[in-house]
Amino acid sequence: MVVQPDGLAAASVRRQAGARPAVTLASFFPGTVDVDALERAGKEVHAGDYRCTTVLAGGDYQFMSVEAPNVPREELRTAMRWRMKDILDFPVDEATFDLLELPPPPGGGRPQQSLFAVAARNSVVAARQQLFAGAKVKLRAIDIPEMAQRNISAMLEADGRGVAMLSFAADGGLLTVSWNGELYLSRRIDVTLAQLLDTDHERKTASFDKITLELQRSLDHFERQFSFIGIAKLVLAPSAVDGLEAYLSGNLYTRVETLDLATLFELEGQPELQDPAGQCRFFVPLGAALRDEVAA
Repeated sequence: MVVQPDGLAAASVRRQAGARPAVTLASFFPGTVDVDALERAGKEVHAGDYRCTTVLAGGDYQFMSVEAPNVPREELRTAMRWRMKDILDFPVDEATFDLLELPPPPGGGRPQQSLFAVAARNSVVAARQQLFAGAKVKLRAIDIPEMAQRNISAMLEADGRGVAMLSFAADGGLLTVSWNGELYLSRRIDVTLAQLLDTDHERKTASFDKITLELQRSLDHFERQFSFIGIAKLVLAPSAVDGLEAYLSGNLYTRVETLDLATLFELEGQPELQDPAGQCRFFVPLGAALRDEVAA
């Protein structure tokens, strides 16, 4: 259940052995998302029947790539808390954080960037918990868009090569690279979905140029840092933006294609997902619904 600027998007996915995951729910509830609105939505979709995850917006947290401290695993979180004192733009004592480790590269050794740290203010996390508690919706996890996008990107990997994925939302663009089901790169791009839907040709072209430059820089840096990962293609998340695929194809060496969620999911009976704009709205909710938790 993902809070968006104009409402609440609720989605559920059922995994099926030997078949595409089936989308069993894709409902949008327009309007301001407060306790009452969330409670009504929760009742309508029978939220108590599901493991419920929500997703923070891009401005609600900091996502950082750092070298892993050279300490025993059981001391990693403590060591990272000390390191983040110099990285966060707010006091570390006010932070809720989690860590995402990268596997060592083939052949041993450690990549220079071997750890992602995600940190949010305690007040942001508490507010989200209180929203769901007040609405009587039991919250299982609070996730971030990077991981939701990774979950979908991982479904596109083939032939042992990585996949770059680019999506746009109200809070800007998100570029990720996944390989072997792991997230290896995350970059925010300061171009919003509204800017890409602008009907003014010059402004839209300027946004395309900005995206192209950021992609070139990010993918070049990635290739230098993770030379053992070949990127097969850049996949654009579904959207109603016209012309971006063609523009990037003409300016990047990487193959570019646009994703249709119907190639990854069984969408029968889900009218909200039959057009690119609808798929764009539910891209992050569906990625979050793919969250797979296993015992550590």
